[in-house]
Amino acid sequence: MTLTGGRPATRAGSPPPDRRLSAPAPSFAHLARLSDDTGLFEHARHAIVRREHGYCTDDVARGLLVTSREPEPTGAVLRLAECYLAFLTHAQDARGAFHNRLGHDRRWADRPGLGDWWGRALWGLGTAAARSPAAWIREEALVAFSAGAVRRSPAPHAMAFAGLGAVEVLRRHPTHAAAAALLADAAAAIGTPSAEPGWPWPQPRLTYASAALAEVVIAASQLRHDGPLLDGGLRMLAWLRDVQLRDGRLSVVPAAGWERGAERLRHDQQPIEVAAFADACATAGTVTGDPVWDVGVRQAVGWFLGDNDVGTPMWDPATGGGYDGLTPHGPNLNQGAESTLALISTLQHARRWS
Repeated sequence: MTLTGGRPATRAGSPPPDRRLSAPAPSFAHLARLSDDTGLFEHARHAIVRREHGYCTDDVARGLLVTSREPEPTGAVLRLAECYLAFLTHAQDARGAFHNRLGHDRRWADRPGLGDWWGRALWGLGTAAARSPAAWIREEALVAFSAGAVRRSPAPHAMAFAGLGAVEVLRRHPTHAAAAALLADAAAAIGTPSAEPGWPWPQPRLTYASAALAEVVIAASQLRHDGPLLDGGLRMLAWLRDVQLRDGRLSVVPAAGWERGAERLRHDQQPIEVAAFADACATAGTVTGDPVWDVGVRQAVGWFLGDNDVGTPMWDPATGGGYDGLTPHGPNLNQGAESTLALISTLQHARRWS
């Protein structure tokens, strides 16, 4: 199907699949298709790279994260991780901030900053430093993480993403002082959950990757004796889960967000929300040992496999790419980096029960 009138291509839905379907193994084929020897391209039209949009640190960092999560990466996946790490170290300035946008002409289009891309860069670097099976990747990633971990962003989401990187580092290096301080400041930036049961979220609006905020609070309660209470983070995540369930299936807050007291819209749903929810549920399950959180991971996997509001798969098995969003009429068939990375990271969690 082609693009018409500048609107994303969509496909009509099919009946919801059996919710007991097993999850496929994550495929890195489309991620490799979107990558070259410099980094990871941000956009695609259907499965074909749109080189004119260039690269962004946001996506490259998530690429490093998912490639580092692979317990036994192939040589091709390891080479992707090396490429992404080289991109991030090139994007980082001497004071620990990061450029975000690099054109296809290999020129930076911005100045180094501390936005979401800084937080995600630290998340990817922290994951590589903790989990990569390659010692040379772990060592270089830890150097870059440590340089960036001394900085602070005024944005709660950026701090949350950076805090998740600190969580990874602390699980491997419990005495890493900069990571411990960063995690404490990230939890403080997110804020304390409200005592009101109808809206316990610390902010008056849900925007994007909301579950990442709850995940940081949950992890900080485990890794810091003076951190937030575990019950607060679990209450945030349980409420987010409950308001995003519809007839037993996951129906995430759409790109427009949801403000307290306002009407809740259903579309356009973004894969990043589903991936963040899967991450947070996996962390909650690990911290508490409660199998109820595995249900949340299964619901996130199911969303990609077709157990969603439209009843249609949100990925292309032929390419391994994730679709860019769920509209009322079906998926946006473009397979950009963010959606493909969200698919891979969610399917990685399915190993919990495989």
